[in-house]
Amino acid sequence: MKLQQILSYVRRAVDDYQMIQEGDKIAIGISGGKDSLTLLYALHGLKRFYPMRFEIHAVTVDLGFQNLDLEKIKSLCRELDVEYTIVKTDIAQIIFEERKEDNPCSLCAKMRKGALNQAIKEIGCNKVAYAHHKDDVVETMLMSLIYEGRFHTFSPVTYLDRTGLIVIRPLMYMNEADVVGFVHKNNVPVVKSPCPADGHTKREYVKQLLRQINRENRGAKERMFTAIQNGNMKGWSEYNGSHK
Repeated sequence: MKLQQILSYVRRAVDDYQMIQEGDKIAIGISGGKDSLTLLYALHGLKRFYPMRFEIHAVTVDLGFQNLDLEKIKSLCRELDVEYTIVKTDIAQIIFEERKEDNPCSLCAKMRKGALNQAIKEIGCNKVAYAHHKDDVVETMLMSLIYEGRFHTFSPVTYLDRTGLIVIRPLMYMNEADVVGFVHKNNVPVVKSPCPADGHTKREYVKQLLRQINRENRGAKERMFTAIQNGNMKGWSEYNGSHK
């Protein structure tokens, strides 16, 4: 997939949900994975021609794993002329060594977001962009149905009361396969997650389940996404419907 195609998806999401306003300073949460790096390329590209001027700032929360190498990310940010901040933490040590969590993902996500949001406020950003794509939206909905018994997923734009930050999700119209295609075609410098829990989570189970459902029922994922858009969930009703 070419960058122009990605920019088309992103521009559509940004316009449909008014994600970006004039003068925004947007932090991009960079894990080093394929999704967050695709988002970095996308917002860097959008910035060049979008009618509202905005700034971007890449931020990585270093969880403290010894084998995390961020040199390629640093190099990419220099190449794109994007400011890059690395937030050092001891989250890995706290979760895996001190607390020895059986289910580490929930606490890790909470601590990581806390560190990220604090850093973003210090940098002076008013928004943070997460790299959730269409598969993430539908997977989260399925997880809520299966494990919580409710029809729910995160919204395209979320206001965080505690910090005053606004979360935006510009990749929400992209399929995960589109992201994979872009990364391979453009040799994006993906950094493998050093987390020992990576690939062994409830989300990974639901990801495989969604793939099976979509394989056996062509178009099922798209229909689920449409159900989310039309389901009157908080944050989704702002959809202006111009691209239905």
